[in-house]
Amino acid sequence: MEVQIRGRTMRYLRRRPYPFKGQIDVDELAYRHFKRRLIQGSSRGAPAASTPLPSGGRCDSGFEFDTVCQRLELESSPRDHKPAHGVLQEIKQAKAEVSQVGNCSQTFGPLNSPQQHTMRARRWLDTETSMNKKVEWIWTAAHQSRRHYQQTDTDERTCDLKPFDNMSVQGKERMTLSAPSLLNDYYANLLDCSCDGMIALALGSDVYLWNSETRALVGHFQPSPDPSQPCCRALSVSCLSWSRDGRALCTGNRRGEIQLWDVDHKQRMWHVQSHLSVVSALSWKQPLLSSASTLGHIHHLDPRASMPVVGAATQEEGICSLEWSPGNEWLASGSKEGLLHIWDGDIAGIKTSQQSIITMKQPSAVKALGWCPWQRKTIATGGGWKDGQLRVWDTQSGSCLTSINTNSQICCLRWAEKRRYLVTGHGVPHNLITSWSWEFPSLSPMRQLTGHSDRVLHLAVNPDNAHIFSAGADQSFRLWDL
Repeated sequence: MEVQIRGRTMRYLRRRPYPFKGQIDVDELAYRHFKRRLIQGSSRGAPAASTPLPSGGRCDSGFEFDTVCQRLELESSPRDHKPAHGVLQEIKQAKAEVSQVGNCSQTFGPLNSPQQHTMRARRWLDTETSMNKKVEWIWTAAHQSRRHYQQTDTDERTCDLKPFDNMSVQGKERMTLSAPSLLNDYYANLLDCSCDGMIALALGSDVYLWNSETRALVGHFQPSPDPSQPCCRALSVSCLSWSRDGRALCTGNRRGEIQLWDVDHKQRMWHVQSHLSVVSALSWKQPLLSSASTLGHIHHLDPRASMPVVGAATQEEGICSLEWSPGNEWLASGSKEGLLHIWDGDIAGIKTSQQSIITMKQPSAVKALGWCPWQRKTIATGGGWKDGQLRVWDTQSGSCLTSINTNSQICCLRWAEKRRYLVTGHGVPHNLITSWSWEFPSLSPMRQLTGHSDRVLHLAVNPDNAHIFSAGADQSFRLWDL
């Protein structure tokens, strides 16, 4: 009796919201149909059409995300490489082969635990394929009309400034130019100077070229997406690097794509989907290019080959800096966990057991990193805001030769070989640039440059070491007399 009373009560309560008699019967019938279709779909091993699981993110039953070692030949023999000046010409001659590089995103991925990345990788690759179809890259010269930039998180004084507009000029030794849309990211690497004095600066998804000799803007590369699609933040450039001969500029973005630009002809010559995460750093061992990701993977690429991966390595920590030594004997990679790894220069083949030859530890992320050009096996690193120490290491013994407390965050550093200086860019609390005299084994501060109102994120030095270029979170680009 009690059950029947409750049943009647429940039926009464369920009928109250419906104004028409019999509507509840229709809903109960629809639910029974839905339940039957759900059960039938489950028995077939596929999701029902009305379930919330999107079919686009579904993995085929036979899909397996293979690792680099399963897709490429292991322990492959070293390739015969031609002189660096012939890289771009060979890319042009082999353009038909290079067009196949787009499939490289399905060629390699993380070196460990491939099963856990199965569904995520498939969805990511599907997204990349659809985005690549809608994006073209174009070159715009400085004399042509440029886009109007608007900032949402800056004051009104800078929102109308275009890239490299003059903000102030104090003689030939000091200039301040605008850098709107400069990403305020401690781990990005967005500024570099070529051996010819050409400055490359990434502002959002655009890359600007500025001639440091003529002090004039040359132009910029920019994506041209489908007008019907909103601009995607994944296209933002996360790192860039000039080739050592100054003829090619390489960029990496936040969706794992690497692009190679022929600066002389103002066109993109090569691109590859190299990583499943942000490309955090790039470094040349010309004609080879090494790239690193925030997932801890290092890929060594040959842009001239149809299958560009010629070597790979992995570390457990995310990578935020990468640099080949001046003689190409060693590769240094810095991690967000404060580890500095030194790798052997022999990169041929994919070796799962490959380990760094030596590892050093500091209390904060190894973002600021640079090999000493004249002191073999010597490298400098800078600590974050919890550390603030500038250190010089002997990479052969793994010992710290000297360290000095800067009392501020070190965001970047560069060596000036002709002056025998080390230059550091700092964040909180001082936001300044310091030049150091390096007399083995001690460091001595020489000069401090102030002017940035926010942290100095990036530094570059011109070929004759007469000037320093800096880009800061205050969205300004500055030229200093060294």
